[in-house]
Amino acid sequence: MAVDPRTPVLVGVGQFTERIDDPGYRGMSAVELATEAVRAALADTGVDPAAIAKAIETVYGLRQFEISGPMPATLGKSNNYPRSVMNRVGGDPARVVLEPVGGQGPQKLVTEAGAAIAAGEMDAAMVIGSEPGSTARYFADRDNRPDFTEHVDGQLEDRGHQIHQYFTEYTAKHGLTGAAVQYGLLDNARRSRLGLGVSAYRRLMAELFVPLSKVAAKNPFSSSPVERSVEEIVTVTDDNRMICDPYPRLLVARDQVNQGAAVIMMSVAAARRLGVPESKWVYLHGHSDLTEQPLLDRVDLGASPAAVLAAREALRVADIGVDDIATFDLYSCFPFPVFIVSEALGIDGADPRGLTVTGGLPYFGGPGNSYSLHAIAETVTQLRDRPGRFGFVGANGGTMSKYSVGVYSTRPAPWRADRSEQLNQQVSALPKVAVAERPDGAATIETYSVRYDWPTTTGIIIGRLDADNSRFLATTEDPELVGLMCDGDPLTAAIHVRPTEHGNRATLR
Repeated sequence: MAVDPRTPVLVGVGQFTERIDDPGYRGMSAVELATEAVRAALADTGVDPAAIAKAIETVYGLRQFEISGPMPATLGKSNNYPRSVMNRVGGDPARVVLEPVGGQGPQKLVTEAGAAIAAGEMDAAMVIGSEPGSTARYFADRDNRPDFTEHVDGQLEDRGHQIHQYFTEYTAKHGLTGAAVQYGLLDNARRSRLGLGVSAYRRLMAELFVPLSKVAAKNPFSSSPVERSVEEIVTVTDDNRMICDPYPRLLVARDQVNQGAAVIMMSVAAARRLGVPESKWVYLHGHSDLTEQPLLDRVDLGASPAAVLAAREALRVADIGVDDIATFDLYSCFPFPVFIVSEALGIDGADPRGLTVTGGLPYFGGPGNSYSLHAIAETVTQLRDRPGRFGFVGANGGTMSKYSVGVYSTRPAPWRADRSEQLNQQVSALPKVAVAERPDGAATIETYSVRYDWPTTTGIIIGRLDADNSRFLATTEDPELVGLMCDGDPLTAAIHVRPTEHGNRATLR
């Protein structure tokens, strides 16, 4: 088919991983990790890397954990991450952007760049990301810590970390300050809806994730290329300790990694002008970017209407069905997002196509906000070897707060708009649950988690007041209730909740 010269195509991808047990491990910075990935992406185009670097007009950077909140970067940082990287490869983009926090960011930015290219706003863009969590841990207690501080002049469109969109003073006061505890609440809510016991659900989660580890074991970019068994994952040991209920460590994203990724996108006209072979081109056939309701507003905490709509919308835009997909990568920070989107697609962990191309966040690695950039890079690589087939990438941010989807193929296709704005209005208009911030009285547990990662093992509760069924948050250190939460099943348990100056507290009744 004749392709509009403004059609965006992905033309270069790159990945880099530094493992702590590598002989040459040196504890690289965020800038250094991204630079290695960018060099790989430039070379991947099959054209002189210097020419491609000079042609890139816009660079979108994804935030590392160390710049994803108000706390300072302990080893120092660049004041202009994208330009620091581009300076090292000979590029001087007219515009650089630093994206807010969110694991949906990689796919959201590829879609944003594609729309801008299709509209004639630019001809060539790159998305970069890296995470130096391993470096931070390695140097934490050492005297010879490096200083990665770097000052670079030039334009920077910093969109702000926006971390506060994912929690409020009320949720933070009640322990919802980390991803594991928040997703624990969601997975236990889903378990409640399914009517499953604690051990049965943990085995279900392990069975879902075992095939991911098999992919990671064969991926040269994996941070932990080890194949796991169901028994390894479900059995709590010193090495596989409980993090937050219902997750032992092997069900949790592995964030202490050193990884980088980069994706280059340009118009068909620019790709032809620069001589990028058509065998490198991959088109974005379908896309969507949806936002879920705030956590406590959601009628069913074990569901995610926005993620389901995002998956279906991207397939609609691509004008294909699930059976047409050859590869999937479903964001797997914890089991919950994989369960939700695989169910929406009508697939499961036994699907011969698999649910990941990388190996998933607990095994391949969870490089902060940039994981799905690796998924996109790997999808592009695999689709080049399977011309005409389709790949699906699902990227998740926050507490199942934002979901972005991309559908890719080497098969030429025009740029198509999606209906994300209208669908977001539809999600926003869904019914909401009334919340009582200072509950007092008899109540039941709707869902829960347990924070084993705190000095004192603490129960985290979302409950419903018997008086009016309003929803509330509470914590507990009550031995009897914490014991039930750790060793039994507290779903629907009768409790008493009371407000205090430091948050709501619950006990059994």
